[in-house]
Parts: sequence; structure tokens; C-alpha cells
Amino acid sequence: MSAIEILSWPFKSESMDNINRDEQFLNYPVIYVLNGNKEAYIGETVYFKKRMKAHLKSRKNIDRINLIKHDTFNRSATFHLETKLINYFLGDEKYTLQNKSKTVNDFTHNYHNKPYYDQDLFKELWKKLHEQKLVDHELHVIENKDIFKLSPFKELSIEQQDLKEKVLAFCEKQVKASSGEYGSLLVIEGEAGVGKSVVISSIFNTIQEQKSEASSNLYETKNYLVVHHEEMLKTYKDIARQVKHLSVSSFEKPTKLINKLDKENQKVDVVLVDEAHLLLTKPDKFNSFQYENHLEELLKRAKVVIVIFDQDQVLKFKSLWGVAKLEEMKKLSTSAEVYPLTNQFRMKANDAVINWINQFKSKVLLPLPKDDKYELKIFKTMEEMHAAIIAKNQEFGLSRVVSTFDYLHKKDGETYYVTESNGEYKLPWNSTGSTKAWAEERATINEVGSIYTIQGFDLNYVGVVLGPSVQYDAVKDEIGIDTSKYMDKGAYTGSEGIQNIAEAKEKIVLNSINILMKRGIHGLYIYASDKALREKLLNDQKATRKNCPIQR
Repeated sequence: MSAIEILSWPFKSESMDNINRDEQFLNYPVIYVLNGNKEAYIGETVYFKKRMKAHLKSRKNIDRINLIKHDTFNRSATFHLETKLINYFLGDEKYTLQNKSKTVNDFTHNYHNKPYYDQDLFKELWKKLHEQKLVDHELHVIENKDIFKLSPFKELSIEQQDLKEKVLAFCEKQVKASSGEYGSLLVIEGEAGVGKSVVISSIFNTIQEQKSEASSNLYETKNYLVVHHEEMLKTYKDIARQVKHLSVSSFEKPTKLINKLDKENQKVDVVLVDEAHLLLTKPDKFNSFQYENHLEELLKRAKVVIVIFDQDQVLKFKSLWGVAKLEEMKKLSTSAEVYPLTNQFRMKANDAVINWINQFKSKVLLPLPKDDKYELKIFKTMEEMHAAIIAKNQEFGLSRVVSTFDYLHKKDGETYYVTESNGEYKLPWNSTGSTKAWAEERATINEVGSIYTIQGFDLNYVGVVLGPSVQYDAVKDEIGIDTSKYMDKGAYTGSEGIQNIAEAKEKIVLNSINILMKRGIHGLYIYASDKALREKLLNDQKATRKNCPIQR
């Protein structure tokens, strides 16, 4: 089988005029990369010369044409590889991309020999691009970047694509229809790892493209994506810097956007909210939020609000969302709809592993499951777990230790530590302040991350420290939570109006455990500070290894 070839010409009409008419690639499926000093465009075509002449008339900041050809290319393969290249070029960050989304109904279907093109041939292609200095990074480096994982050009599943179509139709309809005090609300529900942020990134990208298209109902609309999460906001802004038609100023924290719109006396068209379970449900004067509810204030200032919501990821009293409160927001809105996402994308684990974590969140300890493709492992010491995470990080990258918020931490510039129960091993705790996401900083392999550094992000392998608040009740044979040992005191502020404070505190701790345990794509490692829980988990692990067959 022939090798990938990359032919290159100056981005000039003369280059096309000088191509021999007998060249096979002139009416054969090919991929191409147009690049200048700082910008690039990626496409595919079966009419190469005709397409290049069209680009020569309209495309700016380009000085080179790079044609990618292979004897076995077919239209399905080039369509798929074009999409894949766009995502990897975004993650490579060498160029700002001029690409826009494909049409809503376009997604990469299955086709003959797809695994060969998707894996073997793409690796060969990327190696060739790297050799010709069209890209800077190797594939594994890009695959571990959050900017790549949240790419708005990602291939969506059928479920995700269907949701995207429904959301865009809802926006187009309600932007024209909405005229009341409150805008229309669409809630996308789904637990950790079902691909909610990927969908919302793709939706917002398409909305921002359509606002410049005169034929669209979203033409000349003013839209924002907001997230009440500093680390995720960094990633979204990084994506905006790499995509030419996106603007960094369209991504904000909710309080900042609300205060900005108040100052300008403006109402906007569409606001998308990622991690909406982090939105405030109480005033927060310290962070300049003077109202009662983030979502209600956004509904007053936008014709359409789309929210990504998971009730099991609420982490503070100030963001204590319940079914009743969300129902209240739906009743206030002009129109309200709910769509669920259910398929787990992050964790490459079987149902038994997912169920074990879900039951742990409910304080139930099931027998430890086994999975031949996902590593669930209990450790005797934090030191051993940290060493195992370092080894996985060296092999696969993006592997980190995280912990429940059971250790003192203050924002005073001092170094605080997560320690084993015997005090013999400790690691620096929860550093902040970088321009990158916490897990992408190389130095954080020797730190412990908190829920606030890792919520919403993927890791290849995650090592979870279950701190002193997470215990084992041998009499009841269940997980016990001592909320007095949970050191995130800010999580418990603003308890006014909460009927069962003890229950609410416990839910916050259990939610944090659930989030931490679902960070790992390929593996979950656990060290429990509580001796009784540690011994129970280790004994369960021994029993599983001895008796339990592999489950898929």
C-alpha cells in the first residue's frame, strides 16, 4: 500500500495553472491544508483545482497550499480525516483556524475499513505533517490537552447530534418569539462524563457562526457562553484564541456578565451556561453578586438560556440546587424544555464499575468490581498511590492525585499539605493561579488537586484521596460522612432557608466524591485516610481478585 504524500505550492493562481491536467488528484478525493504564518484552513474535496480557485478569490492570510493524497482515499475517509485534522490542529495551537462547523446534519458515519483510516493512516499523516513542520506537537501531547477535549469541532455521537439540532431549533424559534420579562429556558441534564461540555462547545460555536449568516434566524444576535468555574473558563478562552470566528469576550463568568449587562442596560439573545449546577442560588457580596439567583438574573437578561445541569455536582450551599428550585426557574421562563444525555463517554469502564461509584455516592459499599479494560485499585498508602500515578503519567500523561476537601487550605500564598493519617507522607495541596488548567501544569504531578481544580475535566488515571471526612461504619456496613472534618468551610456558608442542614452538608461531600471518582478515563486509584474504610476496601479488593470473574 502506498504512503501518504503531501504536495505543496504557493497560494497563487499560477500554481493551479501549472498543474498537469492528467494529474489523478484533480478529480479524486483529497484533503488539503492552507496555511499562512499564523492562520490555517483545512478542507477536503474531489475537485481540487476548482476548490483552490475559489479559495484564492476569498481566503486571506494564506500563502501555502498543501495537498494530502493517498491511493486508497474515498469520500467517507477524507470527510472523516478532515474533521479529525481540524480537532488536532486546534489542539496543536500552531495556527488560528479559519474553519467553521460542518452543517448540523453532517457527522462522520461508519464506513469500510474506518479503523485503518482513523488510527494507522492518521498516525502516518500526522508524522508527515510534523516532519514538514506544519504542526508542532505529537499526537499524545495534543490528546491530553483540555482544549482538544472540548473542541467545538469534535465528532458528536448520534445522541449528541440529535440534542444539538434540538437546541439550535429551540434557539432560532425562541429568539424571535421571546418578549416577556423572562427568557426561554432549555435544560440539558446528565451526570459526570456524558459529554455535556463537548455538546455545549459545539452548539455555541455553531450559534456564533450563524450570527454572521443573513439567512439564519440567529443573524446579528449577541450571545455568550458562561461558566462559574475558573479552570473551565481558561479552557474556553484558549479555544476562542485558536478559532478565528470566536471571540474571547464572548466567554464570561455569570456574575461578571450580569453586572456588565446591568451597567450597559443591555439584553442579549442567547446565553449558554456550562456547569450550571455551580450557579449561585444566594447573594455573594464577596464576589459582587447582589441578587438571589444567577439563573433567574440570566433569564431576565437573555431571550434564551441553555443550561448544562447535574444535581449531583452541587458543591456549595450558595449553589444548592434542588428539583423544586429548578422547577421554579422553569415556571418563570417564557418556555421551558428538558433534554437528557445518558451515554457515558469519559470512563472506559463497564457498568459494574460505574454502578459501584454511584452506590458509593449513596453510602452503599458493593463488592469491588473487576474490569479487564478499566483499572480500579485500592492502595495501602498515599505514597504508593502517588508512585503509581507518577508511573501512569510517564506512560500515558495527564494522570494526577486529587482529594476530598478534608485538608486546610487558605488563599494566602502559603503552602498547605495533604497528609496521610500517620503523617509520614505529604504532598502540596491545591495550587492555583496558573494560566493553564491545573492538570496540564507539569509540576502538579507532585501536588494534590481539589474538586475546584478538576471538576469538568478528564484525566487518564486519577488517584483519589478519601480524606478523614469519609469513613466506614462497620455496624451499618456503609459509608459514613463526618461533615465536621470537611475543611471547605466556604461550602457551608449561606445556610439560611435550608431545612435539613446536616443532610445538605452530607450531600455536598458525597457529590464531591462522585465527581472526583469519575475523572479517570482508564483508571481509578483510591487511598482512604480512615483506617476502617481503608481496610474494608483492601479486603474487598483481595476477595475480588480471588473470586470475582472479569465482568463486561
